[in-house]
Amino acid sequence: MASVTTSPQLTPAARRVLDTASELFYTRGINTVGMELVAERAGVTKKTIYDRFGSKQRLVVAYLRARDARWRDFLAARIDPRATPRARVAATFEALDAWMREENERGCAMVNAYAELSEPEHPGRTVAEEQKRWLRDLYAGLAREAGATAPEELGEVLAMLHEGAVVARNVTGTADAALTARAAGNALLTAHGVSE
Repeated sequence: MASVTTSPQLTPAARRVLDTASELFYTRGINTVGMELVAERAGVTKKTIYDRFGSKQRLVVAYLRARDARWRDFLAARIDPRATPRARVAATFEALDAWMREENERGCAMVNAYAELSEPEHPGRTVAEEQKRWLRDLYAGLAREAGATAPEELGEVLAMLHEGAVVARNVTGTADAALTARAAGNALLTAHGVSE
């Protein structure tokens, strides 16, 4: 699994803006954070933000793309490409457990953004949808490599286990939700004909 960070070259000011906006959007919510606050915290003018990003909408998209790239890189670093497909599936849930402990204290940034961005045509919603399709396809690919019966269906269910673990950890406080999902995923692999 290769690194996917494809961050465009940003000026130092643009990098500060994106880093600041990312922290604020994630911790406070996209709709509650204005450009005045981003400018103040980043130590730039609002004009600088608009010169670098064009609009709040484009800054939101940059935030979501950067967050997605960080998650994909985080996951890729924890999946041994030499391991069996079954072990790689387990590693995705172990990576999720670590991500939620280190990076995801307010839940999934994509789900949070999708809920906040009520305008159906907002490009941030598209980023969230793409990320969720990527996750489903990742699991379907691992299921195919493992020789599972109905790998597309299994990929869909594994993705749902993943998403459910995020909700369980962040809404109900189930600290080991991702590890519980890993055990369920392992049982599903067996049920789909994947040998140990």
